[in-house]
Amino acid sequence: MSEASARTAREEWGTRFGFLMAMLGAMVGAGNIWRMPYTTGQNGGGVFLIAYVLLLFVIAIPGLMAETMLGRYTQRGVIGSFRQILGDKRYAGLALVVVVVNVALMSYYAPIIGQSMYYAGHSLLPTFFQSGFEATPFWNSFSGSPLLTIGTHTVVMATIAVVLTFGIKKGIERVVKYMIPFLILSLIAISIRGVTLSGGMDGLAFVFTPDWSYLFRGDMWVAALGQALFSTGLGWGIALTYGSYLRKHDDVALGGGVFTALGNTAIGLLAIFAVFPVVFAFGLEPTAGANLMFISLVQVFPQLVGGQLWAIMFFFGFFFATFSSGLAITEVGVTTIAEQTRLSRNQSVLTVSGAIWLLGLPSAYSSSFLGSMDYIFGNFGLPLATLAIIGLIGWKLGPERARVLDLNRNSDIYVGSWWDGIIKYVIPSVMIFIIGYGAYTSVGTGDQTLMIGGIALMAVLTAASIAVMRVLPDSSDRDAVTAPKGGD
Repeated sequence: MSEASARTAREEWGTRFGFLMAMLGAMVGAGNIWRMPYTTGQNGGGVFLIAYVLLLFVIAIPGLMAETMLGRYTQRGVIGSFRQILGDKRYAGLALVVVVVNVALMSYYAPIIGQSMYYAGHSLLPTFFQSGFEATPFWNSFSGSPLLTIGTHTVVMATIAVVLTFGIKKGIERVVKYMIPFLILSLIAISIRGVTLSGGMDGLAFVFTPDWSYLFRGDMWVAALGQALFSTGLGWGIALTYGSYLRKHDDVALGGGVFTALGNTAIGLLAIFAVFPVVFAFGLEPTAGANLMFISLVQVFPQLVGGQLWAIMFFFGFFFATFSSGLAITEVGVTTIAEQTRLSRNQSVLTVSGAIWLLGLPSAYSSSFLGSMDYIFGNFGLPLATLAIIGLIGWKLGPERARVLDLNRNSDIYVGSWWDGIIKYVIPSVMIFIIGYGAYTSVGTGDQTLMIGGIALMAVLTAASIAVMRVLPDSSDRDAVTAPKGGD
């Protein structure tokens, strides 16, 4: 086989189950395990869940269908898809924005994976069960040690690189087929144990009892919108990239949309069942967020019968959730570099992983820097990336054309014309609202300077990306020239 034909051959998912687990693993992360439980409790309990599910069906599921469909339709990564649909280089720079945002996201997410890995490792040891163990000093000793934070960040990126060098089928699929079922079974087991504790059912009553006064609060709807969009990773290029490895006959509407979003929600609900009964049984603060996991719950496991087993299941489940998301985020850049340059897959993996590791050093060293990165890219970078991808489908490819020609092909679920308006108008409007809302709520607060800097950074990034893409050669033109002649 010649080099050209080797480069044009595209890998595929081995099984539908592997693709579904990969998609689910990509979307399930830290936010589902600790953010969704306390966000639900803070925003009216059952009312928040109603709003969340409504927004999930109205916005997130149609959007995931669109993004996955784009990948399967073009059989290319982010930049390749933009170039194929746009037909010229002038605005293909928006694709580079998506890739850069993903690299930036992973640069501060990798240290969070490192935190979960550190606690998972210690759950195997008797650390949490030693006499005199104190959770807060333990956390402070870790987070305040550059050797540990940078060290775990390094191990995480090295491990991700190793998995990705094996490719889609033998790398990502092989890993997530075991990680995600383990996560689900762990949450189910902990949930059953939690509700049997004295006072455990009070936690579920706190979460699921609707406080209807929240129904008319704008901040509750914004919180539900954020959870629905950002917990599914809509428009980040992940669904596009994973979709590009689908076969032409695979079902996008079911696998790339409905299953992924509902599975994501199911794990979020399992996290509520796993966390809140334990929180109320032991009188913990239900709105503690990340501290709930790394400080409060660590003190609970020694008080449970078989506590070390529960600790292992919980922290390894959390680590698997974050690690599978890290694989997906990193793969967006790897697929793009492998397609758009002459680098091999292994070289692309090393390039992207090395860049993320280097850019992630400040976030690993400083939690305040990590928080600033999360604010800038969470409020402005990720909505901009989503706006670019959904805008490409809604305003260039055309939602009706995409739905008729590709989305409904071989689909077990027929998607009607209602989908067109959501893709063309609703989702882009929501992304613009999120950017505007993030800016508006920061005025006059301590985040105002960071907000101005974040908006300026996104403007510079967009302009620079468009300029860079206009002068770079199109790899598809090169492949078209060098590809060997043959059959159809």
